Amino acid sequence: QVQLAESGGGLVQAGGSLRLSCAASGRAFSTYTMGWFRQTPGKEREFVAAITSGGSLFHANSVKGRFTISRENAKNTVYLQMNSLKPEDTAVYYCAVRRGTGILSSPRSYDYWGQGTQVTVSS
Repeated sequence: QVQLAESGGGLVQAGGSLRLSCAASGRAFSTYTMGWFRQTPGKEREFVAAITSGGSLFHANSVKGRFTISRENAKNTVYLQMNSLKPEDTAVYYCAVRRGTGILSSPRSYDYWGQGTQVTVSS
């Protein structure tokens, strides 16, 4: 069982920045692919970004050039730096662990999820 705790969400004006953090429990963090997803009411959970154990980065087209995922294995933590935020980025953001294989952008490939943190971008 892996426990995840997101932090760093909040209210920000359009054009502003936020950095989300996700701390994971356990000793195998460095072996996991970590992902960030977001969800708004009535919609399916949407892929935002992922980082593999080897450090390969993947970002959704909608956030490419604005958001950056990174990880710090010594702290069991993954980050999502969000710049140039837009009102359409408003959502609950979740981090997740993928222990095995599967499509990086599919929520079904991930085994553990955090509780989520709200990000609200005002226009």
